[in-house]
Amino acid sequence: MLAWFTAILMLVLAFAVPADESLQVGRLVPGIHTRSLRVGDRERRYRVCVPQSYDGQKAAPVVLVFHGGGGDPDGMMKLCGMNAKAEQAGFLAVYPYGTGRFSGRLLSFNGGECCGYAHDNSIDDVGFVRALLDDLAAAANVDADRVFATGLSNGGIMSHYLASELSDRIAAIAPVGGPLMLEKPGNRRAVSVLQFHGTKDEFAPFEGGFGKGFLGRNEITKFRSVDYTVQSWVQANGCRAEPQVQSLPDTADDGMRVTQKTWTGGRDGSEVVLVEIQGGGHTWPGQRPVLARLGAATMDISANDLMWEFFQRHPRTGVIPDRQKGNP
Repeated sequence: MLAWFTAILMLVLAFAVPADESLQVGRLVPGIHTRSLRVGDRERRYRVCVPQSYDGQKAAPVVLVFHGGGGDPDGMMKLCGMNAKAEQAGFLAVYPYGTGRFSGRLLSFNGGECCGYAHDNSIDDVGFVRALLDDLAAAANVDADRVFATGLSNGGIMSHYLASELSDRIAAIAPVGGPLMLEKPGNRRAVSVLQFHGTKDEFAPFEGGFGKGFLGRNEITKFRSVDYTVQSWVQANGCRAEPQVQSLPDTADDGMRVTQKTWTGGRDGSEVVLVEIQGGGHTWPGQRPVLARLGAATMDISANDLMWEFFQRHPRTGVIPDRQKGNP
């Protein structure tokens, strides 16, 4: 029985290897590809969706999309629908793989104060992303001033960590259902932040604290609150203390309402925005939830549309002090 199980597992893993590994060397062309690189003593991988409009003549923006804890890039592609937005807008959608102890399963990213295997083993995911961006720039014509990050849950937490520790490369971030998991950001350059969060998120609670896990209550990770997250970035970027508040149109009749709070006046034109979904769960706004237990997802807005509009307004600007250059 064990031998049979092992054989089936090896077969599954074999078919899981992307068919386009031959494209590792050379310039990227439209399509979905997998690339690998060596970071320290580990081989790391990422997936990249290159839109059909890309021809290498014009520098393309990049949106890094980080999966949640226990997920992977293929699942994240289905969950967030970002490839369709990449095709429409003409950016490269990049999906890094986290790390895990079970043959590429139950992957996570080290986002500062969490999460999972990556945090427990002090994986240098900031170094990985820096190396990833270098590798991508060698294979595609990348607009270095328009590199952005988003992600759900642990992926959102990773986006915050990159804005803190890799502000020389990351122009702006738009985390979904993932708070800042640091005492305070360490960014030298102002990084604009667009935070999406549901008030009924049971996995990363809006008010902070312990949330649900897929195997029951999570007693390991105590999340910081959305308010702590937003106020930390308001202070780090030097934004005005009072936000502009507006209710977004309730178009979907899904029982949820969306409020947008915007703190403006930050250094180098930066701003911090909170999109608060009353009744929203641990989900991606504008996309149907992949699992019912994650809670409700509003169709009043499209997170992909809003974050792309936000990213377009916030390319990399400002001067980075010398101590910020090089490895963080």
